[in-house]
Amino acid sequence: MSPEDGRTARDAQSAVRSDRHGAEGRPHPLTVPVTGIFIILLIQALIVAAGFLLPVTAALLGYFILNAPRRGLQRLGVPAPIAAALFTLTITAVVVFGVTALAVPVQAFVTDLPTLMDRAMIQLTGPGGPLEAISLAAEATEEAMDEANGGNAPMQVEVVSDSSIASSVFSVAPGLLSQIIFAVCLLFFLVASGDTFIQKAIQIADRFEDKRATLQTIRMIERGLGNYLGSITLINIGLGISIGVAMWFWGMPTAYLFGIMATALNFVPFVGAVIGAAVAGISGFVFFQDTFAGFGIFLTYYALTAFEGQFVTPALLGQRLRLNKTMVFLSVAFFAWIWSVMGMVVAVPMLIVLKVICDSIPRLNKVGMFLGDADGIVSPMAGKGRRAS
Repeated sequence: MSPEDGRTARDAQSAVRSDRHGAEGRPHPLTVPVTGIFIILLIQALIVAAGFLLPVTAALLGYFILNAPRRGLQRLGVPAPIAAALFTLTITAVVVFGVTALAVPVQAFVTDLPTLMDRAMIQLTGPGGPLEAISLAAEATEEAMDEANGGNAPMQVEVVSDSSIASSVFSVAPGLLSQIIFAVCLLFFLVASGDTFIQKAIQIADRFEDKRATLQTIRMIERGLGNYLGSITLINIGLGISIGVAMWFWGMPTAYLFGIMATALNFVPFVGAVIGAAVAGISGFVFFQDTFAGFGIFLTYYALTAFEGQFVTPALLGQRLRLNKTMVFLSVAFFAWIWSVMGMVVAVPMLIVLKVICDSIPRLNKVGMFLGDADGIVSPMAGKGRRAS
């Protein structure tokens, strides 16, 4: 073969390779619509299978959180099944004790809540109330519209229904209880299996580097969730005690209930503080029959939660779990939409898991950086992934 023929063959091979790489570099025209259809179907599946996926998600998150304590007990000679039994029995005892101790006062509070709301509206819009002018303006507008229609006001039909907030809450209770039982049982089997679940996940990876990255990612998820839940639980308990004491100083009845409510609601970012402050303010307004007292109780509750969110939580968590606040809000809203109240509880842990996974995959490092706070530190796994790539 002459040199010219060799150059011609090499040029042809280079052209074929460049055409191949060019074709591979261009996205397929169906990539965007297929991806969009997949996302829509995935969201619909999450909504339809909420009754199954919610306890499964809670059990998996609990498994990652309890892995470190389970290993500590194993080093002390406690087998994994016994450790799992201890964990699940403790969770069951806490749930049973909480339901038993709070059933009567919570039932009374939920039953009286519609009455409190009605009394608050009457006092706000009644004679001498701060919203009396608005109420009078609304009545005048209705009378003007009736006169404009020739005095023939449409017949008003009042629909009488036995449904109430209390009946709605109590109707949801059996389904919620069954989901809790299912989640606790699944959590027992996951923890009792030890590291089998993690070993299977590592075995799926082909290369040694992928196996090591998978193990490091799982360990980071365990540390992140453990640090988050432990810190947030202690912070919320302290916040509940502070709010309970503050309500006691205000002279509110059953002040401890407001502390328990604050502890539970503070697991839901943003929304929990607003709901708790509104309930406390309305209760104080009705109890004291005074607008300034109700407003003061509202500000006291919200000021304590704001101080916790702006100073206490950042000081204790530091820069380990800094998340983009906008993404936290969107995550809470999304999971509340698909999984209702319990979805708001698991929203932040799910966002932590997503950020750790994105930090450990080089192609998703930018997504992980976007999910993090502006002042946060890039995860060490993200740096390793970029150097490895």
